[in-house]
Amino acid sequence: MVHPDQVRSAITQALPDAVVAVEDLTGGGDHLSVSVVSAAFAGLSRVKQHQLVYGALRSELASEAIHALALNTSVPA
Repeated sequence: MVHPDQVRSAITQALPDAVVAVEDLTGGGDHLSVSVVSAAFAGLSRVKQHQLVYGALRSELASEAIHALALNTSVPA
């Protein structure tokens, strides 16, 4: 189980300009929906964008503190 603030913090450490929204889908803290908006995603494929976020959450994913992650990434409008 991971707290949404921990997820937000891990992502903003890797992507300082990121605007991050985290939703706990089941109430158990291990199934999350995360939306990340960052200028760092400009010019990157969706796969590369997601890889940046997965990298920021590496330890949480490896330990299975996050079991399922629905991810949406975009650049600022």
